[in-house]
Amino acid sequence: MTTFKMLLDSWSQTIFNDIKQKLHDSAMDLLYRERNGEAFDSQLFIDLKNSYVNLSTDPNNKLNIYRKHFEKAYMISTEAFYKVKAPEYLELHGAHDYIKYACAKIREEEVRAQKYLESSTGFSHKITDCCVTVLVSTFQHTILAECTNLIKKNDTEMLKHLFKLVEHLPDCNEIILEELEEHITSEGLAYMVSSANIITQDSEKYVEQLLFLYRKSSNLIKTAFNDDPRYLTARDKAYEQLVNDITVFRLELPVKQTSGVQYQPESKCPEMLANYCDMLLRKTSLSKRLTSDEIEAKLKDILLILKYIQNKDVFMKIHKAHLTRRLILDISADSEKEENMVNWLREIGMPADYINKLARMFQDIKVSEDLNQEFKESCSNLKGKIAGSLNIKILNAGAWSRGSERVTVSLPVELEDYIPEVEEFYRKKHTGRKLQWYHHMSNGTITFNNEIGQFDIDVTTFQMAVLFSWNQRPKGHITYENLKLATELPDPDLRRTLWSLVAFPKLKKQVVMVSPDASSPNDFSDSTTFWINEQFSIVKNGKIQKRGKLSMIGRLQLSTERSKEEDSESIVQLRIFRIQEAIIKILKMRKEISNWNLQTELVLMLKNMFIPNKKMIKEQIEWLIEQKYIKRNEDNINTFVYIS
Repeated sequence: MTTFKMLLDSWSQTIFNDIKQKLHDSAMDLLYRERNGEAFDSQLFIDLKNSYVNLSTDPNNKLNIYRKHFEKAYMISTEAFYKVKAPEYLELHGAHDYIKYACAKIREEEVRAQKYLESSTGFSHKITDCCVTVLVSTFQHTILAECTNLIKKNDTEMLKHLFKLVEHLPDCNEIILEELEEHITSEGLAYMVSSANIITQDSEKYVEQLLFLYRKSSNLIKTAFNDDPRYLTARDKAYEQLVNDITVFRLELPVKQTSGVQYQPESKCPEMLANYCDMLLRKTSLSKRLTSDEIEAKLKDILLILKYIQNKDVFMKIHKAHLTRRLILDISADSEKEENMVNWLREIGMPADYINKLARMFQDIKVSEDLNQEFKESCSNLKGKIAGSLNIKILNAGAWSRGSERVTVSLPVELEDYIPEVEEFYRKKHTGRKLQWYHHMSNGTITFNNEIGQFDIDVTTFQMAVLFSWNQRPKGHITYENLKLATELPDPDLRRTLWSLVAFPKLKKQVVMVSPDASSPNDFSDSTTFWINEQFSIVKNGKIQKRGKLSMIGRLQLSTERSKEEDSESIVQLRIFRIQEAIIKILKMRKEISNWNLQTELVLMLKNMFIPNKKMIKEQIEWLIEQKYIKRNEDNINTFVYIS
């Protein structure tokens, strides 16, 4: 062993020193030719590498000579080759093709290093870094300049190469992320604006447009960026801007200020989502043509978009109004889907108090079905057709209430007679509970007979009260003033109800005629005359039908003139209460907190309902200070203290 060491050392100090430069040059020349596409016996190179590895006799540093000479020469040759070839290729082929070239060459050098270099030294990583520096860092501005065009063209193949390159340069990722976010937002808004005339009138097309944009951006990130979390976050930020944008259409919420009521614009997206959800869950032409699985998939799509909505409380308010209508009118397409939707809303983090009220609504409907049966069995004096078709719903005010407003109306005698019976029955079952009748939430079916034929018409209680005014004088002409006296309806509700009877959009022949002609409900005066249209009929495919059924309830059901205005105000008022409640909850837990931390925690706590703006937060903090719930720290006015 000693003799071998002596011979090896002698070789290293004499012969090797004389020939090492020639060896380096010859070896790197072979490498140069291979990089240029020429073939050679790679085993020669590998054998040379092994010679360098085995040349050192130092047991503590076996790879000393290999590292000092072979790796150094390999690095110099690699850097020198691409410093010449890279700019030549870029100038000849342009930045677009250069991206693919650089990506291919880095991969090629990684494979070559694994083949020709000693793996235990980890030097292959340094070769990769060298290639990145020469091929990418040197030209990063030129490479990144292509990013915008590639994203716009949806060139996922080239973006995939670009992503591989910038992965070696973390700072470049930020530039691409900004470009991607900007593109998704601007392209999305351009799509929405270009089809504004359609999507603002059709919630189905609006939601489909949003889903198309989401899937397009998601597919881009999956294909080009391998679903990298940073790029998914950029998509989410862009999509959030898109669904909360107010360029195409907006929802105006009233905000009371000292100068009067001003309106705060918000995205109308939650309203459109709620309307589309209603179309899927209600008995409509859309829900009838879809399978159960297709409806479920579309409901899940709605939930996907809902996650990005900032004013989720608006969605919940409108969704609840639609659900109320579906349950009361018994027009749900699938009761199981209805309850599933409530559970899905719970799963995506909607506030528990919202969801619990919706769940209570289903419970009330089920309980009411049993109560109806008991009522009919217990009341022996119920007679006639009306008795058999009575459907009374006893609803919990806390879960169903849409405000305290109740509208006066003079009910037809046929209905009025049953109210005491119902109240007496309920009083016996539930001592201490009081029933309040909400006639604007009620409806019924009347049979209309004329010389054409017989028709069953679903109407609201208000419509019924108006139509029954002609029961004793079917061919009489009644003025608006007399109808007001006969029905006892408030002026706004009477106008809307009459308009639904004289200008129902689905009818070619209206139930009620008016003179003089009116273009809106506001044209009615006390002397305007109304009468029953004896020529009324249902027309299908251009043919007059002698029998048929028609619903005239429409969107008139469950809303009054005041309640429509109050809905928007109640959203704002509820937000104020939520902010106050959250501030107290945070301070009660923290005892003392800075203004910045309070606002941060407040947004986190309320984001599943709405994103509170700074002005509203400031106003509620001041109100709570005035009411002595909290106070400012005496040493720091930007810190708040809980008053126990």
